[in-house]
Amino acid sequence: MTKRAFLTIVLLAAVTAAFACTNLIVTKGASSDGSVLVTYAADSHTRYGTLVHYPAANYPAGTLLPIYEWGKDRYLGEIDQAAHTYNVIGNMNEHQVIIGETTWGGLPEFRDPDAVTDYGSLIYITLQRAASAREAIKIFTSLADRYGYASSGESISIADKNEAWILEIIARKPKIVDGKNINKGAVWVAVRIPDGYISAHANCARITTFPLNDPENCLYAKDVISHARETGLFNGKDKDFSFADTYCPLNFSDMRGCEARVWSFFNRFAEEDMTPYIDYASGANPNHRMPLYVKPKVKLSLTDVANMMRDHFEGTPFDMTKDIGAGGNELPYRWRPMDFEIDGETYTNERAIATQQTGFWFVAQSRSWLPDQIGGIFWFATDDAGTSPLTPVYTCSTSVSDHYRLGNGSMIEYSPTSMFWLTNRIAQFAYLRYNQIGTEVQDSLYSHEAKMVKKVAEADARALEAMNTSSSAVVSYLTEFSVVEADALFEQWDRFDKYLLVKYIDGNTKKQDESGNFVTNGHSKTIPPTPVWPGYTEKFKKAIKEDTGDRLKVIK
Repeated sequence: MTKRAFLTIVLLAAVTAAFACTNLIVTKGASSDGSVLVTYAADSHTRYGTLVHYPAANYPAGTLLPIYEWGKDRYLGEIDQAAHTYNVIGNMNEHQVIIGETTWGGLPEFRDPDAVTDYGSLIYITLQRAASAREAIKIFTSLADRYGYASSGESISIADKNEAWILEIIARKPKIVDGKNINKGAVWVAVRIPDGYISAHANCARITTFPLNDPENCLYAKDVISHARETGLFNGKDKDFSFADTYCPLNFSDMRGCEARVWSFFNRFAEEDMTPYIDYASGANPNHRMPLYVKPKVKLSLTDVANMMRDHFEGTPFDMTKDIGAGGNELPYRWRPMDFEIDGETYTNERAIATQQTGFWFVAQSRSWLPDQIGGIFWFATDDAGTSPLTPVYTCSTSVSDHYRLGNGSMIEYSPTSMFWLTNRIAQFAYLRYNQIGTEVQDSLYSHEAKMVKKVAEADARALEAMNTSSSAVVSYLTEFSVVEADALFEQWDRFDKYLLVKYIDGNTKKQDESGNFVTNGHSKTIPPTPVWPGYTEKFKKAIKEDTGDRLKVIK
């Protein structure tokens, strides 16, 4: 009898259709310390943020792995299990391989109804099997070809301690014979980001033309062009074939809601002036595509990249804190739907990198100068990046904090011990008066992350010193470090949540002394003096005046 694997690929965090995620990529030559850095924000209004852990394991021959569609729990089928799988923490494995994704959909007729592997399950299967980025590309695409690709179009970030790639993939157009698809698998192209450059993708295919004879820097399905010809999508010369324009034709939403996020990253860090591309990012000029990657004007740090994930277009023409939609407290968020109609015209809200519906996000850091047990760090946070702190988890870890684990609460089950619900509580409160509460939250998370960067350096040194003595002891130490620091952050953030409520209750702000202690009225240790009333921004007050005329005007 065939044995079945106990470990199944299931939903790590509840997901609906994507079209909402962002990946930033920094090659080792573009980072300040030589790390390869990849970020990912898993954005969905039904996504619950947890940190998943797949322990390394061995399986007997004949073991089968059941596959459930990521985010939907729909059983798709089963595939052969590998004889050995690697330890995986979140979206990074023990060999410092990182995988992230953003969905772009593409042509709806390119969907395989019989496929067994979807993009989500392929990500975590690949992480359990690949020791390098190139091997990951091969595993991901070969499994899709063998078992069928059950998803729409995807951009996949795949990196290791030396290289970073973007893989773009979509199912072949199905050909149904006797009720079954005989044209399973996927067409795809993968481009290596040159060392010293940065790149990004955000729910829009970005690889256009690509080299056809440069396997060191570009890999692709043998029929990626011929399939486009067969399906009537392309009839030009091979050298002119554009993957993105063929399988993911641009529209206004792609540029304004997706590519604008990439533009914001490039605009902040690119050596090249990105101002001319505003027409593209605003959705006005689809013929002015941005480059796939750019050279940065400075080398980026972990902190630079983490803070970019908190971007709301500040300081650009799309700045979400400046228009009247920000309300009276400069809130850089817009509640869904993104589009709205007024006076017979359709308008759209901006969609920034940081967004309220994030389930979890990360900055994955691969460091080639360290042994794999020490080099891989998965900086992880739950909920909105703008108000949530990262905690470092070494990818050799054999366990994760209970505050982040799968099963501790859900989107319809509040848990007082869940980091997701705790960060969500703080975010909801910050949204009420973002220019006051949000600013204090950000100051706190910046301070926390600066301390953790120093603590990680100390942990690295201690682990490296012990490496020659006992590799297993190093794994135990770094696991303990990761869990203890995550637990401590939960306790810190729990106290912070209560402090914010006391300080900012009912739209006012209690006064504090230089040490941060609340000021009392001098006659009681529990009664404060009259609080500060911050009020609203001048822009908002003027808007109220315009809207109400003289109705609110004080009569002298």
